[in-house]
Amino acid sequence: MKNFQENMVPLIHIVTLFTILGTSFSSSSDFLALVSLKQGFGFSNPALSSWDTSNPSSVCSWAGIKCSQGRVVSINLSNMDLYGSVSPAISSLDKLVELSIDGNNFTGEIKIDNMSSLQSVNISNNIFSGNLDWNYSSLSNLEILDAYNNNFSSFLPLGVVNLKKIKYLDLGGNYFYGRIPESYGDLIELEYLSLAGNDLHGRIPKALGNLTNLKEIYLGYFNVFVGGIPKEFGKLENLVHMDISSCELDGPIPPELGNLKLLNTLFLHINLLSGQIPKELGNLTGLVNLDLSANALTGEIPFELINLQQLRLFNLFMNKLHGSIPDFIADFPELKILGLWMNNFTGVIPEKLGQNGKLQELDLSSNKLTGTIPKDLCASKQLRILILLKNFLFGPIPEDLGTCSSLVRVRLGQNYLNGSIPYGFIYMPELNLVELHNNYLSGTLSENSNISSKPAKLGQLNLSNNQLYGSLPFSLSNFTSLQILSLGGNQFSGPIPHTIGQLSQALKIDLNHNFLSGEIPPEIGNCVHLTYLDLSQNNFSGSIQPRLSEIRILNYLNLSRNHLNETIPKSIGTMRSLTTADFSFNDLSGKLPESGQFAYFNATSFAGNPRLCGSLLNNPCNFTLITDPPVKSRGDFKLIFALGLLICSLVFAAAAIIKAKSFKKTGLNSWKMTAFQKVEFSVADVLECVKDGNVIGRGGAGIVYHGKMPNGVEIAVKKLLGIGNNSHDHGFRAEIRTLGNIRHRNIVRLVAFCSNKETNLLVYEYMRNGSLGEALHGKKGGFLSWNLRYKIAIEAAKGLCYLHHDCSPLIVHRDVKSNNILLNSNFEAHVADFGLAKFLVDGGASECMSAIAGSYGYIAPEYAYTLRVDEKSDVYSFGVVLLELITGRRPVGEFGDGVDIVQWSKRVTNCKREQVTHIVDPRLTTVPEDEAMHLFFVAMLCIQENSVERPTMREVIQMLSEFPRQSPEYQPSSSSVVFQKVKSLENDQSCPKIRKELLV
Repeated sequence: MKNFQENMVPLIHIVTLFTILGTSFSSSSDFLALVSLKQGFGFSNPALSSWDTSNPSSVCSWAGIKCSQGRVVSINLSNMDLYGSVSPAISSLDKLVELSIDGNNFTGEIKIDNMSSLQSVNISNNIFSGNLDWNYSSLSNLEILDAYNNNFSSFLPLGVVNLKKIKYLDLGGNYFYGRIPESYGDLIELEYLSLAGNDLHGRIPKALGNLTNLKEIYLGYFNVFVGGIPKEFGKLENLVHMDISSCELDGPIPPELGNLKLLNTLFLHINLLSGQIPKELGNLTGLVNLDLSANALTGEIPFELINLQQLRLFNLFMNKLHGSIPDFIADFPELKILGLWMNNFTGVIPEKLGQNGKLQELDLSSNKLTGTIPKDLCASKQLRILILLKNFLFGPIPEDLGTCSSLVRVRLGQNYLNGSIPYGFIYMPELNLVELHNNYLSGTLSENSNISSKPAKLGQLNLSNNQLYGSLPFSLSNFTSLQILSLGGNQFSGPIPHTIGQLSQALKIDLNHNFLSGEIPPEIGNCVHLTYLDLSQNNFSGSIQPRLSEIRILNYLNLSRNHLNETIPKSIGTMRSLTTADFSFNDLSGKLPESGQFAYFNATSFAGNPRLCGSLLNNPCNFTLITDPPVKSRGDFKLIFALGLLICSLVFAAAAIIKAKSFKKTGLNSWKMTAFQKVEFSVADVLECVKDGNVIGRGGAGIVYHGKMPNGVEIAVKKLLGIGNNSHDHGFRAEIRTLGNIRHRNIVRLVAFCSNKETNLLVYEYMRNGSLGEALHGKKGGFLSWNLRYKIAIEAAKGLCYLHHDCSPLIVHRDVKSNNILLNSNFEAHVADFGLAKFLVDGGASECMSAIAGSYGYIAPEYAYTLRVDEKSDVYSFGVVLLELITGRRPVGEFGDGVDIVQWSKRVTNCKREQVTHIVDPRLTTVPEDEAMHLFFVAMLCIQENSVERPTMREVIQMLSEFPRQSPEYQPSSSSVVFQKVKSLENDQSCPKIRKELLV
């Protein structure tokens, strides 16, 4: 026995030695894998400076790395601003348990195999492409796979069914297409499933009802399903959150959903669901959020929903429901948000609504409700949004609302309310919008006596068309953020307080049809952002203030039907901004200015002033022997304009020749390339594309070449004209990097940026079907079906909306046109050339502005006189694109001298959408009339002359997206937008104005 023990000692040492050596070898393998990973990364984050690749023993102290027994078991590099690629060597980390590289900018494909210890993989919020067809059998312990928000494009991976332990699967926010595999119903351990935000279609498999451990399911957004909601979903007894919204589901809501007793959230909004709300939903006693809005549901709200005592959010808006609003809704103790707008509800608003002490948002607009407004709506002191417009409500506004300091938006217009406005109501500190128009409100507007209450956030105040009287309060000056002030159609009297000049942010002031008197205060000239001023039909006297000409962007000026005298100041005549002006029916005299815009106004703008004279009025001025030089005719102007364009073209051509020569002489060594994703080509490959035979487009921004890289990938290369790469690049390179990081499915991706001292090249992904302009106006334009055109309109709007509202920093495109909307092989629209105009202008590239800050036929009217372009200028240009889609015509050149598509469309239709059939592209065989009318209506809103009246791109998307699911008479309100036609001015034979009313 002793000999045996003595022999065992060296054996133990040998085993220990081999174990140490094995561990050391494995650690070395981990080190090499991490070195390979780092080599594929691009980073500016100093955290990775701790990855000392010269010291293998330091691995376990590296940032984001955790070890156990000397082996790497966790990599966590979340949100570290990394880019580049992930090396396949990662699969050699065979003891890795957790991998989290989410929230970066990694590109290319990622492959993970033979990692049996791996339990969690999070690669979400990157730019990975390819597919996810991994060898899942070799990932036997994987429980979490999160690939949300990448660019994976293929059928959904079937191999995931081999993950027997998978509990969390998120493949949403990608480009997966095809059907959801039936075999996904075999993932019986699954607790979380998200396939939302892809391009999936077909039926939702019934087999998903077998996932009885499932707690959360997300299937909607961009997916399009048929066949409705499977009744088998009633077996998902552990489900807590169900979101199948915005995916065109039709048919009824299955009553079987009432079996989901643990359900906390049910989102089925923005679909095509029909029939009645199942009474069985009343069994969901734990329900907190219920949203069935924007469907085609009918019937009444079931009484059984009285059991939903935990409800906080209850949205049924934009359906076809009727009956009264049940009183039990007011008794929900936790209710915070109630949206029932745009239905056919009748009866009164439940009297106890708001008494629960939690109500924050209430929207019951666009129904047929009667009775009075409940007095305790703000009992919670948390009410932020109150929208009851377009009903038949009467009686006074409850006094308690005058002390509801939490209110942000109030819309009570278009009812039959009477009495006075509660004291202090319009001066509450958080108010952003107040609309009480088109009621029977009376009384005066009080001064703001509460010094501590400063309404610094109020942006819109509309009290028009009521019976308010008395003087305008001096406290108007408190509204330092006010942009729109509408007090027309009341009985206000006395002078305009001089404090109106303190409304420094005002865009629109409308005081028409009152009894205001005295002189127009000169301080109004301080409102330098004003584009719309209407003081018509009052009792103003004295002269027209010359200081009005200091409002350099004033677009609309109406001073008609007052008692103004003396002459129209010459300085007003020099205002290039005015497109509409009315001085009629005053006591004006003297010579009419004939400079600037006045030469183009109609004589009706000055009617009723018999002592005015001038050639425009056919009333010669005989009191002077001095004649003014004749105004240049429009023909002369066009000639000068054409010569100017010719000179600019010659300058560009000469510059292009010089650039081309220097371009060829420049050596490769002077070129630098910045890639915004993993690329498999070099600068030399890009330069090889830049030759005359590859030119596929030319424009004011540059020349576009098509090229094919050695690996077969096709690219488009834009050589920018007029911007060098010197030290005074106006932040150009930083801006280009910003553009390169923009990712959106409807925006052309900037792949790389190449530059030397003379030239800048932008490398884009190639769009096989060219531009919308080419497709629409070329020989094959007739092949663009109506459905395809409507789809392109929505997709292009989404791209612009992202630039305007969601990317950081926000970007104004400045050159929206059909040639800058590119189509991939599936005819999906992508917005191109965004932001380039800004760089070209800032860089002083050219004086030929029409090619830089917009293209002829697309330029918004305000640009002509302000030289300022903002997001509303893009909206105007997009409206022109919509007209192109409807008519199939180019913006200019097909309608005669000086007439563009906007003027032609208005003239032929008289701006009546019912007349749209007169301008629809004759090459189209089938066009749904209601859709054509709606698209034309949206276009008309976008091309309004007054930029303030145009919708935002976010609102344009709402209108375009929601319409096909509504009746032809669809008029969205409240949480969407309302568009209402109003009567044209007397003697105005042009198209009627369209007023936009923004809501929540």
